[in-house]
Amino acid sequence: MDISEKIISYRRHFHKYPELGHNEYKTAQFIEERLNELNIPFRRAAKTGVYAFLDSGKAGKTIALRTDIDALPIQEENDIEYKSQNPGIMHACGHDAHAAIMLGVAEMLSAKKDSLKGAVKFIFQLDEEASRSGALEMIADGVLENPKADIILGWHMQPRLPSGTIGIKYGAMMASVDRIEVNITGLLSHGAYPHEGKDAIAAAAEFINDIQSIVSREINPIEPAVITFGQINGGTFYNILCDKVTIIGTARALSKETRNLIEKRLKEKGKALEISRGVKCDVLYERFQGPVINDTAAASFCEQAGREFYGKEKVILFDKPSMGGEDFSEYLEIVPGNFINIGSGKDESTRHPWHNSRFNIDESVLPKFAEFIVYAVEKYLKH
Repeated sequence: MDISEKIISYRRHFHKYPELGHNEYKTAQFIEERLNELNIPFRRAAKTGVYAFLDSGKAGKTIALRTDIDALPIQEENDIEYKSQNPGIMHACGHDAHAAIMLGVAEMLSAKKDSLKGAVKFIFQLDEEASRSGALEMIADGVLENPKADIILGWHMQPRLPSGTIGIKYGAMMASVDRIEVNITGLLSHGAYPHEGKDAIAAAAEFINDIQSIVSREINPIEPAVITFGQINGGTFYNILCDKVTIIGTARALSKETRNLIEKRLKEKGKALEISRGVKCDVLYERFQGPVINDTAAASFCEQAGREFYGKEKVILFDKPSMGGEDFSEYLEIVPGNFINIGSGKDESTRHPWHNSRFNIDESVLPKFAEFIVYAVEKYLKH
């Protein structure tokens, strides 16, 4: 079996046996078995992640490569030979492909070990999807240290890009991801006598409408920001004035300044609601992960390597960022790096969006991208 066939077989194995974040035990074991076959030293990291290190034995720089390995709580609807065998769990975001690429890269680089100068770190990260930041757990386990990584590269399948292309973004690429929970406590009363209570539903409606002005009137119109509430729960009966409402949502921003402003103003508007409505309003703002901001030099390096390897017309430069999030941002807080998109949209079956029950990819792009990463690693370590 050649390397291309291996990479695709790895991807299908991961796809068939997906595991949720912090439960990637069999996935990690499979990765460790492959690394053991390649004689690449490895260790378990953060319980269900894997860290491997390929040292050429020659002095030089250290490049880190990161992939994610967890799946999503989605029931797969694809009718394919390697359909998920774990009910309610599916690789609907391409992490199966990401991990397969990494194993292919590890095999190709291990065969070139004697010609390399420096070292390569392979980071198979747990739990990217849950937004609790498996990245932070891997970092805390020391995967960027001893030796310290000089640069880090990551990648993600992109069904919106044509197969055979890659996408590069300079600067801010993806948004921070934060969770908002607002608990409003009023006072029960009969629905016919609302003046005797404090209506938590009316207060919640006022709060939701009021916070829209943060983005529309308090943030520069050319500075991207999003505040979305996706859940609202409250009330017990049709003729009882509601005394408790919980609203849950997310905030996204591309800069620390905007992120700080959103948190500050949400809490201030909560206090204002207490005064205007006579209710209790607790605003919990949880910071999950920061914005993905690619290092300019690292992005330039990847663009140049991509043009050399794929051809100029196959390297797409994004002019606008995405408001989606990725905990690759946590690595970029410590090490300069770049997050690369892999075009995987070939036909109708491979253009479904991420987190869709019919998500699938054009597998033919995986071996070539793995070869590109090997090319980029050799190029970086050589120079």
